[in-house]
Amino acid sequence: MIRIGALDSSLLSLPEVNDYLVVARCFKHPRAVFFFPLFAALGSVIGCLLLYTILRRGGQAVLHRRFRVEHVQRVERAYARFGILALAVPALLPPPMPFKIFVATAGALQFPRRRFLLTILIARSLRYYTEGTLAVFYGERVVRFLKDNGIIIISVVTGICLIALATYLLSGKGRAAVRLGKETR
Repeated sequence: MIRIGALDSSLLSLPEVNDYLVVARCFKHPRAVFFFPLFAALGSVIGCLLLYTILRRGGQAVLHRRFRVEHVQRVERAYARFGILALAVPALLPPPMPFKIFVATAGALQFPRRRFLLTILIARSLRYYTEGTLAVFYGERVVRFLKDNGIIIISVVTGICLIALATYLLSGKGRAAVRLGKETR
């Protein structure tokens, strides 16, 4: 779990794998609920430190090569406005919340290393311990619920996604994006 967490938080993306591992292992071994979330959090800290160090040395040039300029500017504004919370909140939230850009920007902006590591450790630990604890207390019910209602849940989520896509495409922004895409061909 430490290796997977390190890989996921650094250069390779393995979205939600650590979350699933924490939940599955805590559900299967409830007495080990202290260890598995800790392993996932430590792996995440190691991976974030690697990405942070690379961007701290490479600076803005590497950051702008890796991420879109608009996205970097948005993250920089978030750091300017919210400070440490701009890093803590994405570290707490599961995918699809982008996280690597916040880690990379922290490195490029020379965010203090100690504060960075402490923020990641606390936020990721909170996330994984919450997931592990919920798996221990509600795991059997969740598994039963998913077996009974899995098809309905997938159908509802798919329907909501299709409605959201249709709404976007019918809106002014969606039509403008479609027109722009046709013009660039």
